[in-house]
Amino acid sequence: MDPVKLSAEATTFVTKFALWGLSLLPSLLAAAVLLAGGWWIAGRAERGVVRLLNGQSRFDPTLRGVISSLVRYAILILVVIAVLGQLGIQTTSVLAALGAAGLAIGLALQGTLSNIAAGVMLLWLRPFKVGDYIDTGTVAGTVKEVGLFASELHTWEGVFLFVPNSELWNKRIVNYSRLPTRLLDLQFGVGYGDDLAKGREVLLQLAGDPRVHRHPAPEVFVHQLADSAVVLALRAWTSTADYWPVRRALTERGKAALEAAGLTLPPPQRQVLVYAEPDASERMPAPRSGPMPPP
Repeated sequence: MDPVKLSAEATTFVTKFALWGLSLLPSLLAAAVLLAGGWWIAGRAERGVVRLLNGQSRFDPTLRGVISSLVRYAILILVVIAVLGQLGIQTTSVLAALGAAGLAIGLALQGTLSNIAAGVMLLWLRPFKVGDYIDTGTVAGTVKEVGLFASELHTWEGVFLFVPNSELWNKRIVNYSRLPTRLLDLQFGVGYGDDLAKGREVLLQLAGDPRVHRHPAPEVFVHQLADSAVVLALRAWTSTADYWPVRRALTERGKAALEAAGLTLPPPQRQVLVYAEPDASERMPAPRSGPMPPP
């Protein structure tokens, strides 16, 4: 190929490319500014929605994270469509291509879609809300946020848990905070020779704590005849928020009150009986002397 002709064609290509770039430069700058501005607006809108919903006391906190995320993603999608239009790309065909690509991506990301579906079901059925302490058998903690893909939990020892929604939806959920009251079931072992009526009286006085509900009335009864003690059970109702402080306080005060009343709290005991085995010489009969008896 003629070098002169090749050089001329290269020069023509570079010139046309430069002219095309110069003609497209305003659109590129406008698209970049639009994209940056839309990204900033989406972040501001998300934070604004969070502040707005935090100020609404009647609005369920469980929905705040999901709604704010939906607002942000909706703005970003509109911004991307506007940027494509600014670049002269037909958005109709792009949306059709994105739909086909979304179907393929959805098939490839079935786990992510299941997390979204699980998040929607959790928000719809509300087995728990923000602030509840839950236990699924594999994870346990206080719910801090329910997101579109995953939920945030904090354990009682201060550990952060980021749990996919599908793991919460497909498990049996025990919600310890849902109901307003909880039953205290405390057990104290006293000696077999102690006065059970006195023990019952002491434990009923113990249930006079102002945090213990009067209705239903507390009750004390013989729960079990154990190996080394008679087990007295104290059952009473208290508010869910007071459950653990009341349980710890009554357990400690119950032991002291029973001992002050003269009752004993015997430790676990076990009686072991040892039988001596006879010697081998004692177990075997002595040999006979004299002639053998006839058959």
